[in-house]
Amino acid sequence: MRTAFDFSPLFRSSVGFDRVFDLLENAADLQVINNWPPYDIARTGEDQYRITMAVAGFAPEELDLTVQPNLLIVSGQKQGDGDAPYLYRGIATGSFERRFQLADYVQVKGASLENGLLTVELAREVPEELKPRRIELQAPKAVGAGEQPRQLERQKAA
Repeated sequence: MRTAFDFSPLFRSSVGFDRVFDLLENAADLQVINNWPPYDIARTGEDQYRITMAVAGFAPEELDLTVQPNLLIVSGQKQGDGDAPYLYRGIATGSFERRFQLADYVQVKGASLENGLLTVELAREVPEELKPRRIELQAPKAVGAGEQPRQLERQKAA
């Protein structure tokens, strides 16, 4: 059973939230078909995050991380290990692709592979010109303050 949400009433009173509504609609469409490889997402600071993926058996050259605007794609392509005859194959070695939607201004700071765990460090860096800033108010000048009084002359009627 699928529940569809109607976001049209929100469009009447909001401007610039199209991307958020698109994300919500896409999230409703997602079905968990493949949950491999397993991963964790942790918040390591106020604006820092870490994604850890269990990619046992993958070498660094078999993994690919691609960053696009507001999207991180992690994929793995296992190189063939020949035609070795396996009696039982319990270690997953298939190809995979994971997509992570990133919020605005979230950037990948680094990635490492150690002991079968791929760790991706992320940080939100809002540009200075977009950060909140305080605007000083200036008192209005009083009418005629600091000016010499002016004499208004009137033209004489003929």
